[in-house]
This record gives sequence, structure tokens and C-alpha cells, in this order.
Amino acid sequence: MKRERIVVTHGPGQGEEFELIGSLSIGRSPENRLQLNDLQVSRKHAVIQQTPNGTIIRDLGSGNGTYVDNRRILEYRLTPQDIIRIGPAELRYEVAEKDVDPRGRDTAIRFQHDEVRSGALHAQAAENLHKTLFEAPRESEDTLPIRRMQKRLAAIYEANQIISSERDLKRLFARVMEQVLSLVPAHNGVILLKDDRTGEIVTEYVHSGEGGPVVVSTTIVSRALERAEAVLTHNAANDDRFESGASIIAQNIASAMCVPLMHQHETLGVIYVDTRGARNAFADSDLQLLSALAAPAGIAIKNAQYVARVERAYQDTLVVLANAIELRDHYTVGHTWRVTNFAAEMARTLGWDEERLRVCQMGGVLHDIGKIAVPDAVLRKPGGLAEDEFAQMKVHPERGARLMQDVESLAPLIPYALYHHERYDGNGYPFGLAGENIPLEGRLLAVADTFDAMTSNRPYRKGLDPEIALAELERGKNTQFDPACVDALLTAYREGRIDRILQEYFKKEEKSIACPFCSTYLPTPSGAKVGDAFSCSVCHRRIRLCFRNDAYFGELLTVNDRDASFSPNPEE
Repeated sequence: MKRERIVVTHGPGQGEEFELIGSLSIGRSPENRLQLNDLQVSRKHAVIQQTPNGTIIRDLGSGNGTYVDNRRILEYRLTPQDIIRIGPAELRYEVAEKDVDPRGRDTAIRFQHDEVRSGALHAQAAENLHKTLFEAPRESEDTLPIRRMQKRLAAIYEANQIISSERDLKRLFARVMEQVLSLVPAHNGVILLKDDRTGEIVTEYVHSGEGGPVVVSTTIVSRALERAEAVLTHNAANDDRFESGASIIAQNIASAMCVPLMHQHETLGVIYVDTRGARNAFADSDLQLLSALAAPAGIAIKNAQYVARVERAYQDTLVVLANAIELRDHYTVGHTWRVTNFAAEMARTLGWDEERLRVCQMGGVLHDIGKIAVPDAVLRKPGGLAEDEFAQMKVHPERGARLMQDVESLAPLIPYALYHHERYDGNGYPFGLAGENIPLEGRLLAVADTFDAMTSNRPYRKGLDPEIALAELERGKNTQFDPACVDALLTAYREGRIDRILQEYFKKEEKSIACPFCSTYLPTPSGAKVGDAFSCSVCHRRIRLCFRNDAYFGELLTVNDRDASFSPNPEE
């Protein structure tokens, strides 16, 4: 059995429901079953009637007209969920099956619309909330609400353009929060995301308007995450819907909003904002704005995560290739990673932008890839090379370039491999180029490569003190090395950006350990205990701190090892 009803969704009588039995008269006069007391409504405006051919709405000659789905009608057969507009009121036509109890009698359904007290929590499905921003303005409204709506739409459009244009994940978080804080009156903002592997909530970005720590209500965040709801509280400390108000009271959080970041039906995380000391700081329109911003932000974050994953896979592939050389050339283990870090610090000194730095780091990783073509007897020889052996070694720059030449994405890396053994005076190899005819990438890496060769230990000799090595580089200006590149390394060294990369810099520290992968000596973090893990500052491998036979040492962690990461604060 069918049950038909009319629900007032907006305007006079909002929330009222009228079951259709025969007909329903609508107008300003009290004699109508549905009275709409507004001057835009005629005394007898319209009638809805049930007929054998369906339910009909008929306009009764009203002055301002009757509309169904924004079209003016004289007579119209209604279909479920049609929206009827009469003056300032909106009505929805609904059809549902009647409930029948076991005794065969119709069971009455009572719809209770509770009055929500001021300051209580409001929550609704975030997926649809932003759509209210785009509702067409009613003809009866003045221009001020329309202008406000246009301003909001323009702000959302501009924010959407800014957010969707960013592909770098870290910069994207800053862009999203920048747009949020420009549109809603919040003091603090936090972006939290779920970790892909563990499912734990990770803080990705924090904005503190007062410069101090930002404490987030876990109850608000949990509700937004678990129910995919947009949450607004006007008076957080007194809102009994929150189970724990201690952190809210302690931080003087008066108003807070939290909306989920969605991609299709997946909840990626949340955007949380709050105010301190200002009650009723947020309106429902602010929650709508925040939700509307979260929609494109969620898509942009998911896209940026995909891009980052592809980039990670690409870089991991390069690392695998570099590791193949490190495994063969165990006398120079760690050389690749130290040279890469030296070159990156020099490039920063020269003012290279982030994209060029990224290419520099990858070029450093693959600069010796051509050694894969050098015989083991030559590559692993502990002493000096004979003339014919050196001739075999000299092929590795060209072999490396040829390995990369057919891969479009590797083309920017070729200069690092091909030219890093050229000399500024033209006496290098493979082409004998001189001065600025050598691409800058090759000149840069030549200095980094030589500095590591001089300062690192070899089985047949002890590495030089870095000050002595730097003096040798200065003497080689304009002959072996580009003077600008030597100066860049000197500047980075004097600023303390090279020390941590040197192979034996921390060897004298009581609790320093050698990285088991790249052989660089590392200081153990202050407060670290045996079993804690931390990263090598050169090759970035994860290392577990171990102690045996009265000595500390590092153990390389594998993917399957449990990583008890070191945190300087045990409370965190």
C-alpha cells in the first residue's frame, strides 16, 4: 500500500508534514489545510489532488505562480521527490510503502522534529552538504543574499582552481589550509590523514594562529572519520555530545568544525579548524564552505598521493640500479649516496630550484651506473690501475649514458653520468671538454665526486681530513675544477651542511655507529636506547641500534623487520 505526503522543507511551516488523503489545499487563508502565511502566497493558491491517473497539483489562478522543479505550472502530475515552490515555501512530494502490523491494521508513523538547543552539535552527511551552496536563488529574495551567494561561489571556484593545480603533496596541504583559513574565521587548522599501511591517523599539516601547540578534540575527529559527517559545535566545552571535554576546556576551544576528506566512498582523513575563546564563531554557512573545500581537496590529495607513489616507485627503481653498483664495488660502498648529498648541498648554494634539485639528486644516484659494464677484476682492484685497466674504467660514463638514452624520463640525468670525469682544463674524459663547454651538472658532480674520493677510506689508504681535501680542491680551481662549484662546496662546508655526510665525521663520538649499508659514521640520537631505529643521514636506510661485546653497532632493517622508530619524546 502507498502512503503519500507533502513535507515543508523551507519557509513558513518548515518541518511540517501532511498526509495526502483525497486533496490538500494550499494558500494564505486559514481555511486551507496547509496555510502559508506570506504575502507572496494567494489566499487560495493551489490544490494537490489524488486522481485515478495520479496525484495532480493545480494552480488556482495565483498572482505569483506555482513552481515544480523551477518551472511554472498550471497543472502537473507529481512524481516522488518533486520540489514544489509556492512563494517563500518549498514542499517535497514523497511516496512510501505503508507499514502494516501483524493484525492487519495500518501502523501510524510519527515524525518527530526536535528543537536543538543553541550550542549543540550539528552533523550531516558531508557528501551532500556542499550542494546547498549551489541552490538557485528564489525569485522572491532580494539581491543581498544573491550577492553573498555569488561571492561564496566565486571564492569556492578560486580555491578549487588553486587546490586542483597543485601536484606536490606537501605543498598541497599548505594550499588547502591557506584557502580554508581565507574563507572561514578560524584560529587553528589541522589536516589529518589515514596512513595507507597502518590505518593510523597521521598529522600532515598544522596551522597555529597563536604560535603554540594545537590540541585537537579526538571525539570531533572520530565522528567525522567514522561517520563521514561534517561536524560543527558552537560551544565545545559545554557540548554534552562530546564524551571528553578536558582537552577542549584546557585549550579554551569555543567553536570547532571538522569535515571528512573523501575520495569516492573512501574517507582519506579530515580537515579540522577551531577558534579559541569565541563562542558561536562559525555559522552553518561556514560548515558548508568547509565541506565544499574538502570535496576538491580530497580528490586533489588522492591524485597527489598517486603521483607521489609513482614518483617513489620511479626513485626506488633508480636506487635498485645504484645498489647493483654498490654491491659490486664494495671498496667504495656509500660513495653514491655521499656524492649525491654533497652535490645537492652545492646545488642549494648555487640557488637551484626544487625541481632542479630533485633531478640533481637522481642524477647523483645514477652517476656511476655505467660501472655495471666494468669487469670485476678492474672494479674491485684494491690498488692503482694499469693503463689498460684504466682504459676499461674510462668507458663507464658513456656506458651509463647509453643505458639511459632510450628512457625519456632519465634523459635529464644523462649529463651527471656522462660528464662527471671531464676536467675544467680539458684534460678529462670521455670527450676532453673544457670550461663551460662541460655541462654544469658534470662540473658540479666532478667536485662532489673528487671530494668524497679524497675524504673516504679505501683498503689501500686512509681518507684525508676534510680541511686538507678542501685545500686540494681550491688548488685545483680553473685546472681540474670549475671555481664556482668549488666555492659552492666550501660555502656549504663552512655553513655546517657537509659534516654529517662525511664518512667518518662522527667516528670519535662514544656512541657513534657505522651505517651497515654505506659505512658512514652516525651519532646515535640523544636518548636512544638499544633496539630503537633511526635513519642514516646519507643513504636514508633504517638502522636498529644494537649493543654487544661492550660496543654499539648498527643493524640494517629489512622491510619485514619491526621498526620501533626512535622518538625524542617518549610521551609522543
